[in-house]
Amino acid sequence: MSETIFSTGFSVDELISKEEQSVNTAAPIAVQEAATEEFIYQGNKDKGIVFILRYEEYPYFSPGGEDAFVKTIGALQLAPSDVAVINLANPHNPNDFKRIMQFFTPTKIILLGVEPASLVLPAIAHNSYMKGRLATVFNTYSFEEMFVDLEKKKAFWTEFRTFISS
Repeated sequence: MSETIFSTGFSVDELISKEEQSVNTAAPIAVQEAATEEFIYQGNKDKGIVFILRYEEYPYFSPGGEDAFVKTIGALQLAPSDVAVINLANPHNPNDFKRIMQFFTPTKIILLGVEPASLVLPAIAHNSYMKGRLATVFNTYSFEEMFVDLEKKKAFWTEFRTFISS
């Protein structure tokens, strides 16, 4: 077919050249979602802090949950790009604690509304943590649970602040 059906005012070569320029000058993106990775996650795993959640309805957090997450870690001088967030509801992500440990090599793991038993971990009371050989696991409620119960939110903040600072 040699007819032009739609014209955008520039040639394909110009478009490719512009895309190459934008790729070469683009800032690095903090979201790690390459299909070749064993896990799809957002943020960065370099600091060894991993948040694990399980939201069927959202890629990571609900809109209110994301806002609470950013404010919570921000109060501790952390940014979303400083921590890794993995949603186990994503079918690409293995629900296997050993593989999580191998891939992320974390020192601190925060279970946000994820029951430890679902990862074949021993029971850990809410807003408390268990030290392992390589990492410490903090078990707490999801942000949605904390939104409806102020006591859960207060208990979370007290322990979480201590956990992250240690």
